[in-house]
Amino acid sequence: MDTTGVRATTPDKPPAPARAHRQTVRPGRLRRRLTIAFVLVAGISAGVLAGGSYLLLRQTRYDASLHAAAADARYQLVLARQFLPLTEQRRTDLLTSFEDSGRHVVLVAEDSWPSDPAYAPPLTERLRGMVAAGQLGYQRSAEPTRLLVVGGRIPGSTAELYVITGEDDLAAGLDQLRNALAAGWVLVVLLAAAVGHTLARRTLEPVGRASRAARAITEGLLATRLPVRGRDEFSAWAASFNEMAEALEAKIAALHRAQERERRFTADVAHELRTPVTALVGAASLLRDHLDHLPGDARRAGELLVTDVVRLRRLVEDLMEISRLDAGREVVDLTDVDVPALVHRIVAARGRPDQVAIDGAPLRLRTDPRRLERVLGNLIANAVQHGAGEIRVRANRSGDRVHVDVTDQGPGIPAEHLPRLFDRFHKVDPARSGGGSGLGLAIAWENARLLGGRLTVHSALGAGTRFRLDLPVTPDDAESGHPQPAESSGGAG
Repeated sequence: MDTTGVRATTPDKPPAPARAHRQTVRPGRLRRRLTIAFVLVAGISAGVLAGGSYLLLRQTRYDASLHAAAADARYQLVLARQFLPLTEQRRTDLLTSFEDSGRHVVLVAEDSWPSDPAYAPPLTERLRGMVAAGQLGYQRSAEPTRLLVVGGRIPGSTAELYVITGEDDLAAGLDQLRNALAAGWVLVVLLAAAVGHTLARRTLEPVGRASRAARAITEGLLATRLPVRGRDEFSAWAASFNEMAEALEAKIAALHRAQERERRFTADVAHELRTPVTALVGAASLLRDHLDHLPGDARRAGELLVTDVVRLRRLVEDLMEISRLDAGREVVDLTDVDVPALVHRIVAARGRPDQVAIDGAPLRLRTDPRRLERVLGNLIANAVQHGAGEIRVRANRSGDRVHVDVTDQGPGIPAEHLPRLFDRFHKVDPARSGGGSGLGLAIAWENARLLGGRLTVHSALGAGTRFRLDLPVTPDDAESGHPQPAESSGGAG
């Protein structure tokens, strides 16, 4: 795991197992969002500024060109007055004079005469109407070249003179300016992307370190700490994270020590009680053989004594098994097991064939028969003790898993107790506690875990309870020739 910028040392206690399907934050997603946001802000701002500047400058340049052309047209109209009256010769002299001076004009007097046919754009009705009304008018055309036409009436005459000015150079300059602004905008966007990426990476680097540190802590590296640099918000965050990690490490260490003390205490108590309980069991057995010879009151006390000694023996045996499971000294001995047949033997050994119905054709599984018997025996005993009505045990295979369900029709278990049902010494309430030690389901859960399976429970008040043992199918099971029915039913055991 990449732990750049994160200090982590291996704790003295074993780390917690990492989750098989750990959801991690996809790297770079927030960084990309910040970079895109930075680029959008910079790009839109630069685009609006560049576009607004271009439009303003374009309008200003065209307005200046129009004002200059209008002033020149007024002057040319005054000069054209000297050619009045407009005879054919004077008209020709007027057009030649303007063309020789470098100005292209169009003279309109009952007909239209351009000084240069190449510069004779069609005159719009709007322009002709303004000039006919005695005003100075203009129009712009872009095909085939950009031309500005400014016209007016020659003073003292009804003839109209239109002065034509080329604006190709002006348009070319504006195009160059537009291209330069577009190139500058692209450069600003690229620069904003680079700056935004750098800032986002540096800004989110502490977040990445915190994320890696959090994942390290979830995987059991409780000594992980974040570096504290500077006095900004991230430094305060890192300091708070370190304080939380230290408190969590201390709390887990205290819980681990308390758990170790509890395990040692359980093992010590079981070990110390084993010898005296064995003597008590022998004495109780001898007493049970002579109960019929005792008077009434003494017989009742003797029966209670024998019953309590048996309960005490079972409690010590459960404590011994729990201590062995905690110490990790239990081994798994795999062999082929016919699950329904094993259930039949468990029910027969416990003397409950009339209360338990067993569904299942031969279904073989490679597992530890002693541990499987311990799990199913505890589940069946729990159903018999706390359930009601018919108890049904059903075994079937689904894909690469084998499910064994133990269902009763009892009063059900309140939902608030279900999360702690497999905890040691946990009892739902006095009415359901009976004579059990509170270790049966915990032992079943531990043995199921050793077999590579899991125990689950589903219960509803008034509708009964169903315990499910889920075990994996090994490759040997999958390749065996034994029938593996998905759904099967048989007679009641």
